[in-house]
Amino acid sequence: MDVEILSRIQFAFTISFHYIYPPLSIGLGLLMVIMEGLYLKTGNKEYETLARFWTKIFALTFGIGVATGIVMEFEFGTNWATYSRFVGDVFGSALAAEGIFAFALESGFLGVLLFGWNRVSSTVHFIATLGVFLGSMFSAVWIVIANSWQQTPTGYHIVGEGLNARAEITDFWAMVFNPSSMDRLWHVWQGAFLAGAFLVLSVHAYYLLKGRYVEISKKAFKIALLIATAFSLLQLVSGHSSAEGVAVNQPAKLAALEGHFDSLSVADMYLLGWVDKEEETVTGLKVPGGLSFLLHQDFGEPVKGLNYFPEDERPSQVNAVFQFYHIMVALGMLMIALTVFASFQWWRGRLFKQRWLLWAFVFAVLAPQIANQAGWFAAEMGRQPWVVYGLLRTSDALSKAVTANQVLFSLIMFTIIYVVLFLLFIYLLNKKIKHGPYDENLIDKRPKQKDMAKLLNSKES
Repeated sequence: MDVEILSRIQFAFTISFHYIYPPLSIGLGLLMVIMEGLYLKTGNKEYETLARFWTKIFALTFGIGVATGIVMEFEFGTNWATYSRFVGDVFGSALAAEGIFAFALESGFLGVLLFGWNRVSSTVHFIATLGVFLGSMFSAVWIVIANSWQQTPTGYHIVGEGLNARAEITDFWAMVFNPSSMDRLWHVWQGAFLAGAFLVLSVHAYYLLKGRYVEISKKAFKIALLIATAFSLLQLVSGHSSAEGVAVNQPAKLAALEGHFDSLSVADMYLLGWVDKEEETVTGLKVPGGLSFLLHQDFGEPVKGLNYFPEDERPSQVNAVFQFYHIMVALGMLMIALTVFASFQWWRGRLFKQRWLLWAFVFAVLAPQIANQAGWFAAEMGRQPWVVYGLLRTSDALSKAVTANQVLFSLIMFTIIYVVLFLLFIYLLNKKIKHGPYDENLIDKRPKQKDMAKLLNSKES
């Protein structure tokens, strides 16, 4: 394999691994704020216990997320030097804003969140929890803005020529509010909330099935179910809005997402299928004219297909883009069905009486994670062959001094390190889940019934 393919694989691997953790941190942050807020409002210590428990898991995801995110910034310089030079002014502004407005806020309150229990008042600790949550959300804001600018660049002009060309910001707010940034931000936030909510649902469903921490788990499950139901439904709104934006700003990507080739025909909406790029056909289950209706409210309106664009300006891996997109949509619909059904069972008073439903939630923790990954893959692969849409091709963005062997060696090294980190994460997460929300060390120190009887007898004698 050549340098371009290896560099793309390396970056895809590192960012995919990193993207396991920030959505969990954002989603758990929201749950922690709600749980601690309920404790302040009701005085019920069980909500404080839940907040303490999930703060420990938040700290684990936050730590590994920070460590794995640093690697990507070095890759910009080592593997993608031309790209870094081209987008440096734009990315520099966005990453500086992240550091000032997001990471400083998040890290500033993190110490109080983790170590402030019983050291500061409940109100001050709640403010710290809220600060960490808002910081994680603001961090996502600037990362999504920077990535969205690559999809729909605005507010810039080009300085220099050839390999020395670079984009300079002429309008900061036009760069921030580029045509795709807000739709994509809402979609990313909602995916993060679902990742956190489904982790909470999974853990407490497991406790309920095993008969452990039953009452406190019912409270946590209901909180997480409300969040999961609301945001799984809202994903339909933000997803449709994003698709309409892609149709206007990146029509070649939309055509690849739906496997649509012929610009003179109506566009079908495939529920599942397989794309034959050479024959320019899709075999699968479809709604005739469904995409035309979603975009134009007319089943007979033609939609631009891939054959409208020059072959070197359309995604090369059409079937992969199609499959990743449909995996994301299918899992989104699965989460809607599962959460709405569970909410209906809650309304009927049967939520915790159906073991099969609780088992479904135990394993559904994977659904938002896979959907988030598939969505990013579809978005990034659908942008090809451009790394900055319409301005800089991926093949031109590489570092000129890096060899294929060097990239391959670093890819193998990162794979080994990341596998070790992931195994460590799973081990520590499993350890914390087995420990449970209560401090069992303190519970074990309480005198057992027989020991208490002996103690009383000794006092009487």
